[in-house]
Amino acid sequence: MDILLSILSLLGFVALTASTGLFVAIEFALTGLERSTVDNHVREKGDRSALAVQRDYQNLSLVLSGAQLGITVTTLATGFLAEPILAKYFTPLLELVGLTAQASSAVALVLALIVATFLSMVFGELVPKNVAITMPLETARVVVHPVHVFNVVFKGFIHLMNRSANFIVRKLGIEPADELASARSSQELGSLVRSSAEQGGLDVNTAMVIGRSLQFGNATANEFMTPRATISYLGAEDTVDDLIALALETGHSRFPVARGDLDETVGVVHIKDAFSVPREARSTTTLGSLARKVPVLPDTLDGDAVLNAVRAAGSQVVLIADEYGGTAGLVTIEDVVEEILGEVYDEHDDADAEQDFQKFGSSWEVSGLVRIDDLSERVGYTAPSGPYETLGGLVMATLGRIPNVKDVLLLPEADRPGHAEFESGITGRWIARVTLMEDRRVDKVILTPITDEEAKGYL
Repeated sequence: MDILLSILSLLGFVALTASTGLFVAIEFALTGLERSTVDNHVREKGDRSALAVQRDYQNLSLVLSGAQLGITVTTLATGFLAEPILAKYFTPLLELVGLTAQASSAVALVLALIVATFLSMVFGELVPKNVAITMPLETARVVVHPVHVFNVVFKGFIHLMNRSANFIVRKLGIEPADELASARSSQELGSLVRSSAEQGGLDVNTAMVIGRSLQFGNATANEFMTPRATISYLGAEDTVDDLIALALETGHSRFPVARGDLDETVGVVHIKDAFSVPREARSTTTLGSLARKVPVLPDTLDGDAVLNAVRAAGSQVVLIADEYGGTAGLVTIEDVVEEILGEVYDEHDDADAEQDFQKFGSSWEVSGLVRIDDLSERVGYTAPSGPYETLGGLVMATLGRIPNVKDVLLLPEADRPGHAEFESGITGRWIARVTLMEDRRVDKVILTPITDEEAKGYL
């Protein structure tokens, strides 16, 4: 009779350990699933198991509470059954090695506790946890039915526990959720993209495009507009012949038309407008009569809103106004595309001359209009925060004056360690050499990384 009871107790221990595994598996499987995955599975399969998984996913708080109750109950029952039964097997063995009956009982109980805990942890928790994390949907389909039976039987008690917990959570100022949030922030998605690129799951170029697309909605018009200082424009009293001449000179097709300066912009003209004017009238037809009005947007507007405005504008151009009402720059559809894809060149562009970044050796020739955050991504130098947005502004702020060609300066150290997300891993001190100025604007700068020892010579 004792042997039969021992065998039944061992079988009970195995069954309880397996039951613990079911509750652990449903917990990790459901929390590892996305709502879209569950809904797609229902559409594809539509069977009883798929619907059961969807049902429990939509009542996640209650199911997880039931899983916690099941884990607690089965773990306690496992210990209650296993420890005395295992101790009976250990006691005779310990007496054989010379321990007294009293000592054997005490040591056997401790050994039984250790073995029971080990087996329960490994087979009841760790193994099902790892399986559920690896195959969440497949695991959920298997375990959802027996767990649901338990939740139905103890539904009243689970509701009581869940409501008690929710009451306490609400008192802490947090609203409980019955379902996992499926949405991901752009920062989380960006982190996933970088991780995928680093592990080879995504091509580097694809990862860059996705990363830029995610960042685009957080960018402002001020960050990717063509700045005022680089805009070629025409006067309202200029003629169609002047439009043709400027188009031939710059290779551009659209130009703002202003009365005096860009703060008094009256509209935009396209080179196609010249073809609508008879040849003999081109020298007398003024552009003020041809200019079409374009939207004016604040420079703080986000990228998505700017894109919609550019697409809606008949000229595919919008003007950007600063906080004082003056014209800060303009945004074209090309600016938007380049913000996502990087530099785009056509047959009229000098690709080598217009590249913002050109590397030679360990140095970089960089446009003075490059934004500070782009320096971090492409070159590896992370600038400290300050009253500037571009490399040219950083150089001016560091020198404390308008730079001259051949000025060399030690760039300030970053507020945080430099990082290069996809292209460069160089960090440390940097020197900047001004190689080209356009009036009072820094046009080209050569950046060179140096050691801390070399940096002392520039202090």
